[in-house]
Amino acid sequence: MATPSANTAPSAEPEPRLIDGPAAAPATLLLAHGAGAPMDSPFMEAITTGLADKGWRVVRFEFPYMAKARLTGRRGGPDRLPVLLECFRDQLNLEGGERPLFLGGKSLGGRVASLLLDALSRGGSAAEKELGDTVRGGICLGYPFHPPGKPERLRTEHLQTLQTPTLILQGERDPFGRPEEVAGYALSPQLQLQWIPHGDHSFKPSRSSGLTEAGNWALAVEHTDRFCRERLGG
Repeated sequence: MATPSANTAPSAEPEPRLIDGPAAAPATLLLAHGAGAPMDSPFMEAITTGLADKGWRVVRFEFPYMAKARLTGRRGGPDRLPVLLECFRDQLNLEGGERPLFLGGKSLGGRVASLLLDALSRGGSAAEKELGDTVRGGICLGYPFHPPGKPERLRTEHLQTLQTPTLILQGERDPFGRPEEVAGYALSPQLQLQWIPHGDHSFKPSRSSGLTEAGNWALAVEHTDRFCRERLGG
């Protein structure tokens, strides 16, 4: 696991953060990693670099279990959902509402982002509502609709009524949710679904497709950039 680069933002929080993109960006994307790879994995680097080059500020962070693994060198399983949600909420609070925000992540990170979006849209306190008002949308990079090989164990209940516009980018070969499966789900009209051609859970295409992993990552960046600009009215 790589050491956070020099652009790690100073913070009193134990979890490391990486910040890319211009300080004057029109919005910030808070981007969480997946279950098995850290915030500086090749996938996360490619998506972050691509979006930063397009003018977005991207803040990556790690959930407690991954931050601990970075320090100890021993990988454990993900924290329970309440811990993951609290960590994501802490990152949202650190931004302080200075500019519009998008919440997103890879796989597990995207699921937690969507759960937080759902919670914010239902927030009862004034502070919760103020926090939610800064968020313009969500980005899920390979959503884990169900565990591989277990299509009956759906993770879609909150997606049926999600009120925040959210983009889901999904590989056509993703074992966590293939096109023929997802087509039968009852999903909120606020969800936009874009399929990455021949992509797996990390958008890597099949060899026979003639496509490249880098090309599919760039396509994911294009879709994300377009979605964010539309949400800001640009």
